[in-house]
Amino acid sequence: MKYVDDFRGAEACLAMARRINAAAGDRDYRIMEVCGTHTAAIRRFGIPGMLSARIRLISGPGCPVCVTSDAYLRNAFRMAAEKNVTIATYPDMLRVPAGGASLQDLRAGGADIRPVNSALEVPDIARGLKNRTVVFLAVGFETTAPATGILIQRAYREKIGNLRVYSAHKTIPPALMSLGKDKALCLDGFLLPGHVSAVIGVEGYRQVMRSLHLPAVITGFEPLDILSAIGTIVDAARHRQAILENGYSRVVRPGGNPKAKALIKEVFVSKDSLWRGLSVIPGSGLFLRKPYDSLDARRTFGLKEEDGYQAQDSGCRCAGVLTGRIEPVACRHFGKQCSPQKPLGPCMVSREGTCRAFFETL
Repeated sequence: MKYVDDFRGAEACLAMARRINAAAGDRDYRIMEVCGTHTAAIRRFGIPGMLSARIRLISGPGCPVCVTSDAYLRNAFRMAAEKNVTIATYPDMLRVPAGGASLQDLRAGGADIRPVNSALEVPDIARGLKNRTVVFLAVGFETTAPATGILIQRAYREKIGNLRVYSAHKTIPPALMSLGKDKALCLDGFLLPGHVSAVIGVEGYRQVMRSLHLPAVITGFEPLDILSAIGTIVDAARHRQAILENGYSRVVRPGGNPKAKALIKEVFVSKDSLWRGLSVIPGSGLFLRKPYDSLDARRTFGLKEEDGYQAQDSGCRCAGVLTGRIEPVACRHFGKQCSPQKPLGPCMVSREGTCRAFFETL
C-alpha cells in the first residue's frame, strides 16, 4: 500500500529493533505510551516481542472512555432515566459498565439513548425532538474537543434551547505531569500521542516536559514510527538527556492546529477533573465557559462528581491498568469473566482500551 508499506517493512522493523536492543546496554527502561491507538498498534505489530526484555512498554491512560469516571457515568444514567430526556453519545460509551449497569442496558429498558459518530449529528437530533431535552455526553481528549466546541457554538448561536452538553473532555499534558511525578512508576520517557499532538503541537508539551526532565517523542502509529521513537527515548535516557522531539512531522506541526486550539480556548475553560485511576488532576478538564455554560448539563441537572472512582464489586482492575501499575493479565477476570463481549470494566470495551488490545492479540 503506497505510503504505508514504507513504515511496515518487516526487515526494516527487525533491523531497527536490533539496533535499539544493542544501544540499550545493561540497564532497564520503562517507557509509557499515553495513547490507546498506540497501545493497539504496539500489540498488533508485536513490537514488545522485537525488543529486549530490558525495554518495557507500559500502557497509560490513553483511552478517553476508560478514564471517564463512574461518577460521570452514574450521572449519565440518572439523566437517561428522566422523563423527556434523550442521551446522545459515542457508541463505545453505551457498553461501559458502572455499578453493574450500562447505557446499553438502560436503552434496552426503553430509555432514549442514541449513538452518534460525530458531535455534529447532535443538533439535528435536538431539532427533531423539540419536546425533549437532548444531552450529548462529550468525551475525549484534545482530539474530539474541537468538534464538541463547534456543536456548542452552533447550539448557542442558533438558540437550540433543548440541547445540553455534559463535558468529560480531558487534556493530556496535565496527566503526563501526574504520571511523570509518580515515583512508583519510575518512567524513563513518554511516547506522545499523534492525534492529540496534531491539535496542540509540540509546544503543547513544552512546559510539562521541561518540568519532568524526561525524554518524550511524538510519534505516529506504524511500527517503524513507534520503534524509531522508542530508539530515540532509549538513547536519550541512557545519556540522561531530557528531549522533546517530533517524530511525526508529516502530520504534527510545532504549533499544532491554531484554529482548533482557538476554538477550544473560546468555548472551554480548564478546571480540575476526575480521572478513573488517577483521581482529580488539576486543570485537566474542559468545562463550558461563559456564555456557553447556559448549555451545560451540570448546570441544568445539578450534577456533581465528588465521589471519584470506586472499585466495582466485580473486581475490575481497570484503574491499575490505566495507570501502568499492572498489565491486564494480572487481573484474575481477564479473558475469563471479562471479555469484549461481556466487559466488566471500560478497559475491555473500547478498541483503545489496554485490556481489549491485549485480549485481541493473545
